[in-house]
Amino acid sequence: MAIVIGVRFKRPGKVYYFDPCKLEIRAGETVVVETVRGVELGECVEPPMEIADEEIVPPLRKVVRVATETDIQQIVKNRENERKAYDICQEKIIAHKIEMKLVDVEYAFDNSKIIFFFTANGRVDFRSLVKDLASVFKTRIELRQIGVRDEAKMLGGLGPCGRPICCGSFLGDFQPVSIKMAKEQNLSLNPTKISGLCGRLMCCLKYEQDHYEEARKKLPRIGKEVITPDGRGHVVELNVLRQTAKVRIPSGDLTELKEYGVEQLQRVAPSDTDKRKRYPEKDAGKEREGAARDQGAHEPDEEAFEPFEDDAELEEIDDAELRMLEDQPEE
Repeated sequence: MAIVIGVRFKRPGKVYYFDPCKLEIRAGETVVVETVRGVELGECVEPPMEIADEEIVPPLRKVVRVATETDIQQIVKNRENERKAYDICQEKIIAHKIEMKLVDVEYAFDNSKIIFFFTANGRVDFRSLVKDLASVFKTRIELRQIGVRDEAKMLGGLGPCGRPICCGSFLGDFQPVSIKMAKEQNLSLNPTKISGLCGRLMCCLKYEQDHYEEARKKLPRIGKEVITPDGRGHVVELNVLRQTAKVRIPSGDLTELKEYGVEQLQRVAPSDTDKRKRYPEKDAGKEREGAARDQGAHEPDEEAFEPFEDDAELEEIDDAELRMLEDQPEE
């Protein structure tokens, strides 16, 4: 067990653990800490506490001191310099005719380095730009290419719901989001309705996914044959939240559409032929044992049924336009 505090450098942002070094630090106070990028100033969001050693990412760096008034003034000065550096860099980009979009500028706490965040289509040769900026600021210059999701997080904005976007208000890390989530939640697959400001799938699709996955296991797949109180039929529509399914039941020359709760449905057990098609590798050994065993096989009970867990998998979507919305590896 180790005593640590949680420090966050940006709001929103990830929380990192640091050794308080027996200092009395309260939540909400500003502290100066050692990081891989040098000395940084952050906010203590979690007071001293004990955590297991497995939860700590080594090495556990130390808190230098509680921030003083001089440290706070230094941060204010850095923010003013960042705005000036943004304008200068923007002019240099135009002068060098480089196809890139400047997003943000960040000064190191001790002014030992300036980081320029930008987006671009593909790789960009910015060596001449770095030399030009270094001659102006007389310090180390770093240009860092980021993705569209990080750009939206830095700039902020309002989402389709009318509220500030999640990544810019409270999300610390980006979670992977896929088209399968939108399909399982019965959402419109129109890219304009399920994508956020960044042009990728909205992060909020992940929030209720665990509940949908658990509820979906209790329901049959669309198109499956089931046994209802009114006879056999095929599932044509599902309501995951209400745990109901609409079933098309033959009625003479016509068909009738009825809605049933999941407790009223039973799945028809697959025949031996269906099992061989679904699990051919399991039946290969049985066939080699001889034709005598195959002849002794009996037909399954028509009214037998199995749970719906095996039907929870959904088919993949082949629409290339929708796949472009999913997370792509950033360079």
